[in-house]
Amino acid sequence: MNSLKALAITILCSLPATMLLSSCGHTEGKSETTESAAPEEAAVSAISLQKGKLSSSLQIPGELIAYQQVDIYAKVSSFVKKLHVDVGSEVSSGQLLATMEAPEISSQLAGAESRLKAQEAIYLASKANYDRLYNTSLTPGTVSKNDLDIALARQNSDKAQLDAARASYREITDNRNYLEIRAPFSGVISARNVSAGAYVGPTGKGSEFPLFTLQEQKKLRLVISVPEAYTSYLANNSEVKFNVKAFTGQSFTAKVNRLSGALDTRLRSQRIEMDVINNDKKLLPGMIAEVNIPMNSTDSTFLVPKTAVVNSTLNIFVVRVVNGKAERVQVQTGREADGKIEIYGSNLNEGDTIVAAATEELRDGAELKHVKTGK
Repeated sequence: MNSLKALAITILCSLPATMLLSSCGHTEGKSETTESAAPEEAAVSAISLQKGKLSSSLQIPGELIAYQQVDIYAKVSSFVKKLHVDVGSEVSSGQLLATMEAPEISSQLAGAESRLKAQEAIYLASKANYDRLYNTSLTPGTVSKNDLDIALARQNSDKAQLDAARASYREITDNRNYLEIRAPFSGVISARNVSAGAYVGPTGKGSEFPLFTLQEQKKLRLVISVPEAYTSYLANNSEVKFNVKAFTGQSFTAKVNRLSGALDTRLRSQRIEMDVINNDKKLLPGMIAEVNIPMNSTDSTFLVPKTAVVNSTLNIFVVRVVNGKAERVQVQTGREADGKIEIYGSNLNEGDTIVAAATEELRDGAELKHVKTGK
């Protein structure tokens, strides 16, 4: 009986072990099948190299200034008698702006006029004396040659004194005319710094600030500084558009009228001026403008997506597909716009297949399978 019990226990214990081994063997078979499946290699996107023209624009800040602007000072020391204009007054050329008074100039003018009249009388007397002597000398032996020469010298001297008196009189008259301040050109009074009764003069107290500041506002200058790299895109009569913050959404047009023809040594940029007609005086001098400069290519160049250009630490290159292998081609880049960039390289040819999204991991000679060329 003991022998039968031992045999039964042995059979029962052996059954689970056999089932366990069978189960383990089946699991290992599934794992080997999964590992044997290799992943499929991804396709490489590429483009056909073509030439085209890149159109873009450059935004540059500019400043609107008055076409003409002048600070008007007093020429002679005087007092302000009357102001005929004020800030914002629109004046025309030659219009009277202010009247000054200087009593000493009137006295000087009266004295100069008296001296002029006296000198005229002296000259007329010496001239009459010479004329009489000359007529008498026509009769031989009546007047000596020396007396006639002395009379002529006196006449010439008195004539010179008369000319000097006339010049002195004109000088004082001109100074008196400076007591009337007139507009040198048509424009708008943008500043007034004096009031009636104020003392003004060319030097000293009263000359620190101008009487008026006059600006021509119906025509403005739009001034910009264009960096060296973009100077070739603007020439005489080139048309640009600009806008100002005061009129959001509104665009204005101007034409290039003056180019400095030289680069500023500090900014390395060229000063360019454009005339802006402003008859309605909508735009004001001093406004900051955002100028849009069109940069249209005149020649066709190779255009590729920006992702096709790799800017490494050593050089800039694109990857060309040649016989299913990668080939790095060193290039130079130009302008970029709308996700595209200009490239230049002597080894590039139209129709070359270029990898659209290149990276530094693509080495020379690397095999490229499943290359898919798009437009």
